[in-house]
Amino acid sequence: MKVTQVFNPMAEGKLPFGGGASINRPSLFSGINYQFWKIRMKIFIESLDRGIWDAIVNGPFIPKTVVDEVTIDKPCSEWSDYESMKAQFDCMAKNIITSALSLDEFFRVSQCSSAKERWDILEVTHEGMSDVKKEYELFRMQARETIADVKKRFTHIVNHLIELGKTFDKEELNIKILKCLDRSWQPKVTAISEKKDL
Repeated sequence: MKVTQVFNPMAEGKLPFGGGASINRPSLFSGINYQFWKIRMKIFIESLDRGIWDAIVNGPFIPKTVVDEVTIDKPCSEWSDYESMKAQFDCMAKNIITSALSLDEFFRVSQCSSAKERWDILEVTHEGMSDVKKEYELFRMQARETIADVKKRFTHIVNHLIELGKTFDKEELNIKILKCLDRSWQPKVTAISEKKDL
């Protein structure tokens, strides 16, 4: 009997998500390949209803009413069917987003009150982390910059990464700062470091 090997893209590591691709459920995001997940999620959500995506982009719809010339939130009991439907989009969006997150990513956004807030936190965390990481990797001393200026700029980048969940070893930071210095400063800083170690 001839045995035919079936190609399994997950076994080959070709797909970035354990859940695979489906038109019926969102891709599971576990913290990697954020850009791919973000595009897939937008397409998935818009395919269900553009109103859900609108709730993510613009925030939840809250019906308003005017009382004594003052605009206030309308009580739920007074919402029209149309207003109820629009308000429901935020609930649907929150459900879709949280259903598409791994445990760690879920807890990152679990305290958010709206779908927009959850989406924005994921965006800032994963896109912001990427941008700041690039800034860290490309960090160099600029022309006419003092050591104090370098330290201030470097500390700002490192603190931003720490806020986004990155951890650093003290030795790693020391080596990084030494490597980024202008060559004219390196012998001076090395000599100072050696004196401190004595």
